Amino acid sequence: MQIPEIPNLIHYAIPFFIITVLIEVILTVKVKLEDYEFKDAGTSILMGLGNVAIGLLTKGVVLGLFFFIYNFYHLFEIPFSWWAWVILLFAEDLAYYWNHRIAHESRFFWASHVVHHSSKKYNLSTALRQTWTGSFYTFIFWIPLILIGFHPIMVFVQMSISLLYQYWIHTELITKMPKWFEAIFNTPSHHRVHHATNPQYLDRNHAGIFIIWDKLFGTFEPEAERPIYGLVKNIETYNPVKVAFIEWHAMFTDFSTSKISLKNRFKYLIKPPGWKHDGTSILSSHLRKEWKDKTSL
Repeated sequence: MQIPEIPNLIHYAIPFFIITVLIEVILTVKVKLEDYEFKDAGTSILMGLGNVAIGLLTKGVVLGLFFFIYNFYHLFEIPFSWWAWVILLFAEDLAYYWNHRIAHESRFFWASHVVHHSSKKYNLSTALRQTWTGSFYTFIFWIPLILIGFHPIMVFVQMSISLLYQYWIHTELITKMPKWFEAIFNTPSHHRVHHATNPQYLDRNHAGIFIIWDKLFGTFEPEAERPIYGLVKNIETYNPVKVAFIEWHAMFTDFSTSKISLKNRFKYLIKPPGWKHDGTSILSSHLRKEWKDKTSL
């Protein structure tokens, strides 16, 4: 089976990324009169370049698997028509929502996604801080779209469109969009919440393009107080290799802990980040509840 060549929209967007990051640097320094953290941005850019390089390998493998599944079985014959693209826009975004949500609720998926949250800054360069390992296994969330009958090329293109959309929402230069837009779409305001470590913001707003999924499934939180970015326990390094693999090392170290049951070992992989077998877990849900209890007094 010959896999057709699909142009990678992300590659074509790289010049746009460079130009807009430079514009944001100028506006941050000259207009907002704030310092710009170039070392942090450098790490983000290197992580992005690594993600693109690794994607050259994984894209062919994943696309080949998608074609294999599609040729073996799919429920409907969905054509390359305008209405199919509209349906796919929402269907792919729903798949992204659950991929993103589970990446925060299961440590095995968090091990790759933590990279994107590891910066204590929030700007367009942060959008480029991408995983080096996630593309090897997170594609499983998009397999249902193939089984339904969406052509692999359609799915790949829509995945790229979603990532391109999410680039512009990584900024503090845009405060709020019009109310109707904020009600339907993911915006800088909504996504600032997602990147924040404020207790009420933890594991909220997993949207890709449409914020409606968070509102529907109970994970929406509006931006109120100023977000504090990063991780509950920050990775204090600018080394891109350490950023890429530090959580994998920590997870498998916990998995290899002696004198615990096999069941608890695997819980270190599937339970949320922060879970401990000895009952000393401090999870995002605990921190949110503690904040809610304090504010309700």
